[in-house]
Amino acid sequence: MIRPLFVLIATLVPFAAQAGDAAAGKKRATACQTCHGMDGLSKLPEAPNLAGQVEPYLVKALTEYRDGKRQNEIMNVVAKDLTDADIANLAAYYSGIQVDVLPPG
Repeated sequence: MIRPLFVLIATLVPFAAQAGDAAAGKKRATACQTCHGMDGLSKLPEAPNLAGQVEPYLVKALTEYRDGKRQNEIMNVVAKDLTDADIANLAAYYSGIQVDVLPPG
């Protein structure tokens, strides 16, 4: 039981060390708004919603787009010039947007 907990903590430490600045992320997000919206809610059916996504996931996805490990024609171009700080800030901004989920009807 201790070993899996150690692995989980070791996996999350790099993300905690990269805590971003949501205000700086909001400014940087202007480049994202065409597809993902300033509110993180997608304006295009092929672009995912970013609002409320967990911060480590966003950091991982943007880093993989930037580094070419994850392929998307648009995102690879958009992410190629992002610094680690830009990625952390964008992740902090979009993960900090509250999303309310309501059941149908």
